[in-house]
Amino acid sequence: MKTNGQNINNHVTQVFLSNLSQVIMTSVMMKNILLLLWGMASAADITTSTTTVQPPQRSFEIDYENDGFLKDGQPFRYVSGTIHYFRVHPTDWADRLQKLRRAGFNAVQTYVEWSSHEPEPGVYDFTEGLDLEAYLQEAQKQGLLVILRPGPFIDAERDMGGLPYWLLRINPLMRLRSSDQSYMKYVNRWLGDILSPKLKPYLYENGGPIIMIQVENEYGSYYACDFAYTAALRDLYRSKLGDKIVLFTTDGSGVGYLKCGKIPGTYATVDFGAGGDVTKPFEAQRLFEPRGPLINSEFYPGWLDHWGAPHATVESSKVCKSLDDMLALNASVNVYVFHGGTSFGFGAGANLGGTYQACPTSYDYDAPVSEAGDPTQKYFDMMKVISKYLSIPSGPEPKPTPKEAYGDVPVIPIGSLFELAEVSQSVIRPWPVSFEDLSVQNGLVLYQTNITFMVPDPARLSLNDVHDRAYVFVDENLIGVASREQDISTLPIFAKVNSTLSIIVESQGRVCFGSGINDLKGLLTNVTLNGYQLKNWRMTPLPLTHTQRFKKGIARMLERGQDIVSRRLFGTPQGGMTFYWGEFDILDNPKNTFLRLDGWTKGLVWINNFLIGRYWPVVGPQQTLFVPHGILKMGPNEIFLLEQEASPCSSSLDCKVVFVDTPVVNGPTPK
Repeated sequence: MKTNGQNINNHVTQVFLSNLSQVIMTSVMMKNILLLLWGMASAADITTSTTTVQPPQRSFEIDYENDGFLKDGQPFRYVSGTIHYFRVHPTDWADRLQKLRRAGFNAVQTYVEWSSHEPEPGVYDFTEGLDLEAYLQEAQKQGLLVILRPGPFIDAERDMGGLPYWLLRINPLMRLRSSDQSYMKYVNRWLGDILSPKLKPYLYENGGPIIMIQVENEYGSYYACDFAYTAALRDLYRSKLGDKIVLFTTDGSGVGYLKCGKIPGTYATVDFGAGGDVTKPFEAQRLFEPRGPLINSEFYPGWLDHWGAPHATVESSKVCKSLDDMLALNASVNVYVFHGGTSFGFGAGANLGGTYQACPTSYDYDAPVSEAGDPTQKYFDMMKVISKYLSIPSGPEPKPTPKEAYGDVPVIPIGSLFELAEVSQSVIRPWPVSFEDLSVQNGLVLYQTNITFMVPDPARLSLNDVHDRAYVFVDENLIGVASREQDISTLPIFAKVNSTLSIIVESQGRVCFGSGINDLKGLLTNVTLNGYQLKNWRMTPLPLTHTQRFKKGIARMLERGQDIVSRRLFGTPQGGMTFYWGEFDILDNPKNTFLRLDGWTKGLVWINNFLIGRYWPVVGPQQTLFVPHGILKMGPNEIFLLEQEASPCSSSLDCKVVFVDTPVVNGPTPK
């Protein structure tokens, strides 16, 4: 006798066999139909098939389970090097990126400098050396992925940390790097409306090289600790670039830094230099990121310089030991910097240590590739370490860049800074105002007033808040120098009623790190003479950063007097505050060179209307200025100097500078 359970099993079995028979019959029919259709297509012409194979989806993501990355689904880790596009002449981008790839690096990291791309509100520049898209394309052409750090604050020893100076003109009390709406208004426009649309096509998922984007920069080192601000930046990037891009933060390798630097929904990384047990700095990262890749986003192979302080160096053996130790942990590493380049123009910033410290023009950084693009011994030592973990591309050994010593170039004085001021536009106010109020990004401003009362002999002139260096003249006679760096704010002067007091103020670079980045320039408080406030100031910005206005001003200055004998050529008897001009010929393809300025004191250099930067050999350590071949040309080349203090010329006919083929960035410095 069968049970009900047996009856149910038999019924299920019959239904299953019946369904299976139908499936088999259907499968046979479908197979025959497909064979028939294939045969018809083949009979017609198999070459006309429209079947396409979709390429695999590009992807880059964090692999939390295995403490690494996945690139297109495969385990991946990066060894990256920093090269700032804005510190390298564009004619050299390919060379520097090739050297990075040739050493075994598989990615390049760079900041995006807001201040360079938006020099004035709503005015944008992505041309020539600021053509970010061309740089991204070149990186991809060289087989490199890109790690992008758009800030908006970047530090990088740049003027105001890469923030536009005009933010301080709009609101001197603006709380930078915070959720202050007067600040965020312009951040949202820059990052959201202008930059993000340019970046999106270059994201890895869209076929480009960008695998990661940093949100802000070392925010845990900033006093504000404004989580609303960092969350707003995260949300801005997500809304504009999508959810797939890997967002990350970088902070010092201490818990205190990560407390304010970590942003929910972004991956926290750390930075540290060579020496010691590398597992210790990563312990802080692991507190905030228990799983995922270990990452040192700024591994320092050298260090930054300041005017007047010895050139910083780090031993190659020490660097390579720490690099090896990190790679053995399967960490991803970015070398900051692989190639430092040059802070052309007024790009260099400053730091506030025990005092104000301005950075030099060179950003050599004792990096694996020198300022001029030469592989150093550190380069080859690091390549050897990397070869233990990643394959090294084949090819010829990287070589130093071609250089030429173009020799002595005579220069002649063509007029004084006071003459240029006379043909430049001035502003008259009751009290002195800042560079920012005058819409001056950087350079020099001439402040002038008349002394209208009788003063003692000598009288005490007080400039209690000068940023950064002030040359004081009475009736165009140099009296002395006030210096923020040296904390000199009071000078004795000899003056009479109706004497003209002239103060030429130099910006040496805005503070780039810490709470002092709201760094206004110029005379920031009223000037007093024996306690009496001086009023009625004429302020004349010197057009040094605007090529066309500068050239026009020089031309107008020359037109005022063709008789070179009768004109006042020198700003001071020592040749200070004086413009010098020279010309030199290049007979073949231009090569890199270095301008040596022995005997000159402090000033600025233009070559073919390109502002190379500041020189200051009397305090060092930088003694030469790097001149990239890309700004030179076959035939005649022009050089302009503005010497601010004293030239080595005993007359207007024996001045010269010299172009050499060997740099000196480690010269002597004061005690």
